[in-house]
Amino acid sequence: MKVLITEDDPISRRLLQKLLSPYGICDVSENGREALDAFTRALEDAAPYDIVCLDIMMPVLDGMEALKAMREVESRVKRYPTAKIIMTTALDSPKDIIEAYYNGGCTDYLVKPIDTKKLMALLREYGLIDDGQ
Repeated sequence: MKVLITEDDPISRRLLQKLLSPYGICDVSENGREALDAFTRALEDAAPYDIVCLDIMMPVLDGMEALKAMREVESRVKRYPTAKIIMTTALDSPKDIIEAYYNGGCTDYLVKPIDTKKLMALLREYGLIDDGQ
């Protein structure tokens, strides 16, 4: 599994990295621009991400704009299955959730603090990990 963790908070970023690194390669970015650049590069290099954990409130380029741009890049490339993009954010209003699913194209939405059991269940549901549970 290849993972991109995009989080401007270093503690949250390390937590996700520690949780997911036993299952595959974890790259990290601190803002939406870095995430979009890494995501695009991975597609161009024929090594796309399987999953992206994407915060919304970040500097430079926020997570919603990065999400939309990632889906646009995927629609142009069309060589690989779309990445599973999970919004990992403190924003929990129905408006934000609807925006992420319907206007952005996220796969799932987890509100911070991240319930690690839910995250792991999603990864199993996607067929990305099999940790025997």
